Amino acid sequence: MSDRSRARALAKAAEGLGQPLDWFEALYREAADGTAVVPWADMVPNPHLLSWLEATRRGEGLLALDVGSGFGDNAEAIAAQGYQVTAFDLSPTAVEHARRRFPESRVDYCVGNLLEPEVGWHRRFDLVFEVYTIQVLQRGHRRRAIEQLGELVAPGGTLLVVARGRDASEPEGEMPWPLTREELGAIAQRGLELVELEDFLDDEDPPVRRFRATYQRGR
Repeated sequence: MSDRSRARALAKAAEGLGQPLDWFEALYREAADGTAVVPWADMVPNPHLLSWLEATRRGEGLLALDVGSGFGDNAEAIAAQGYQVTAFDLSPTAVEHARRRFPESRVDYCVGNLLEPEVGWHRRFDLVFEVYTIQVLQRGHRRRAIEQLGELVAPGGTLLVVARGRDASEPEGEMPWPLTREELGAIAQRGLELVELEDFLDDEDPPVRRFRATYQRGR
């Protein structure tokens, strides 16, 4: 398991300075310099995304958005299924790294902010994928991110969210803070419906509780 201590320290310092999102770029810069690691960057696609993609239709002619794209592995996996993918990250360093890793990619990698998404992204995408981004945000920003996620999904489109999970009665612990069923339920608003919520233990050692939630917007 990757060391999260530096990411937590940077996040705490940024919060203290009143710039609670600046730590993402700071962490990716340090990772580029070899002085830190990005704990969620496994350099392979998320397995819970891959199994979902394998079980669903291919995406030819469909638009997809990868939220918090990091080094690009998930965006590339989605593109391999035929989707036309836009992938954004708050960190310019992360975006540039993804472009260098996949120089022949069809993915449109760009800098963006989930809390203030591009106007042209409003209800545009047939598939929106989010993994582990919401749960590294402080509560106020997390609520805003949850509100914005659903507004990116086109009529008839799908939102797929993968997160660490906990019961509401359990302590939050340290960042990354596991999400509750109630928080995932809050995403189902403004025309989005929660169609499946999978609650399972993954195959890490020790196992980690995960949620995989699928939402649909009516046509």
